[in-house]
Amino acid sequence: MRTPRQTAADWPTLAATAAPEAIRAALAGGAEIDATDTQGRTAILIAAKAGRLDVVRLLIDAGSDLDAQDQISLNPFLWGCISGSLELVQLMVAAGADLDRRTRFDGVGIHPPAEKGHLDVVRYLAEETDINVNHTNLCGWTPLLEAIILRDGGPAQQEIVRLLLAAGADPTMVDQWGVPPLAHAEEKGFTELAAILRTALA
Repeated sequence: MRTPRQTAADWPTLAATAAPEAIRAALAGGAEIDATDTQGRTAILIAAKAGRLDVVRLLIDAGSDLDAQDQISLNPFLWGCISGSLELVQLMVAAGADLDRRTRFDGVGIHPPAEKGHLDVVRYLAEETDINVNHTNLCGWTPLLEAIILRDGGPAQQEIVRLLLAAGADPTMVDQWGVPPLAHAEEKGFTELAAILRTALA
């Protein structure tokens, strides 16, 4: 019995579970590589979210659109940043992903790991790429502000703040209410973070 030809509507979901051979067969059978599911996700994004880096690599080599974003603005690079998958982030950067693509909160890729405490991802992006560490999202926050406002001020966040500052993050950039990073750190009682920021401002 012949396997039904994959259609633009159903083929992308194969990327979550199918063997690489099945992915190649679907493409050879006429499946559109950048077709999307009902949530606007391409096969490469589905594979990325499923942790299928073997399929992600296959689809990169086959010419998939690296930067296409779904209904909530996710693409493989941004998903790697949000989920803390350093290997995925490195893979997408090496493949030429657009580092200026925005999240649904209008942040760039370094915003989510700075907020969530994904130290290795922040270190890689800050030290190995030219991502904009001073981009302001729709909340009026830079990655530096997010690292302070949305976390616990602990050792991981302290190192993230150091990395952002070393990469050129501006400690004088304020939020939408005109409040600078140091004031946020002091208000939250983050003594160590406040000390790091005072040193940067000196």
